[in-house]
Amino acid sequence: MPNLNKSIDALVASYARQGLVNTAGEENLPSQRSIETILRELCELMLPGFGEMEALDHDKLAMITAERVNRTARCLEREVEKTFAFVQRIEGGKSPCKTCRAAAELLVGVFFEELPLLREILADDVEAAFQGDPAAKSHEEVILSYPGLHAIMVHRLANYLWEHNVPLIPRMMSEIVHKQTGIDIHPGAKIGTSFFIDHGTGVVIGETTVIGNHVKIYQGVTLGALSVKKTNAGTKRHPTIEDDVTIYSGATILGGDTVIGRGAVIGGNVWITRPVAAGERVYISS
Repeated sequence: MPNLNKSIDALVASYARQGLVNTAGEENLPSQRSIETILRELCELMLPGFGEMEALDHDKLAMITAERVNRTARCLEREVEKTFAFVQRIEGGKSPCKTCRAAAELLVGVFFEELPLLREILADDVEAAFQGDPAAKSHEEVILSYPGLHAIMVHRLANYLWEHNVPLIPRMMSEIVHKQTGIDIHPGAKIGTSFFIDHGTGVVIGETTVIGNHVKIYQGVTLGALSVKKTNAGTKRHPTIEDDVTIYSGATILGGDTVIGRGAVIGGNVWITRPVAAGERVYISS
C-alpha cells in the first residue's frame, strides 16, 4: 500500500481551512440514516402493512401501532432537537441549547396528533389516482406501485414539519423520496387535496408553488421560478395552479405571478410565463 500520510495531512488541513465538517464538538446535525428510518416508519403508520414482508395481524394492530408510534416519536424528537440546537448555534445562541429538547417533544407530540388528518387527505390522493388513471385496477395497486402517491405522501409529512419551522429535516425527507421516485417536491410547496401525479419521473415543484384541489400533472412537468437569484429568497417565485387543472407531460410553468386558472388544461411541452384564464386550453399547434 502506498504511503498516504501526505494525503491524510492535506485532507485534515482542508477540514480546518474550509470547514463543512459535522463533528461531536458541537450539537450534531440530524442523521441521514435516522431520517430514512423515521420516514419509513411514518409511511408505515400512514399506510399500515403495505411495506411489510407479511400482512399485519389485525388483532395486534393497536399494539403494533402503539409500539411504532412510541419508537418513531422518540427517534424524531432526537433529530428535531438537533435541528433546533443547530439553528440556535448559527444564530449566535448559547450552547448547549437548554430549551430545544422540550420544544422538540412538544412539536413531535402535536405532529403525531395530526397523522389521522394527514391520512384522510392521503386517502383522497389515493382515490384521485385510482379515478384519474384508467390503468389502475385497484386502490391497493395505486398504493403499492404508484411513485406519485409515495411522493405526495412524503410531501404531506414533510410540509407539516416545514410549516412548523423545523429546519433541515423536511428537505432531507423530500430528497429521500426524490431519489426513490424521480419526483422533486420542495416541502414548502402548498398542495391541495386529491392531487395526482401520473408516471411522475422528472416532475419538479418549487418552494413557493401553490396547487389547488383536484389537480393532475404528468411526468416531466416543472413548476419553477423565472429567476434563481439569491436576492429573491422569501418571495413568491413559483406559479399558482388553481383547482381542477390538468398539466400534461413536459410542460414548464414559471414565475410567481403566473396563475393557471381553474379548470385550465396545459398541453405537453409548452412553456408558460403568463397567467392562463380559467378554462383555457394551451397547446403547441402542430
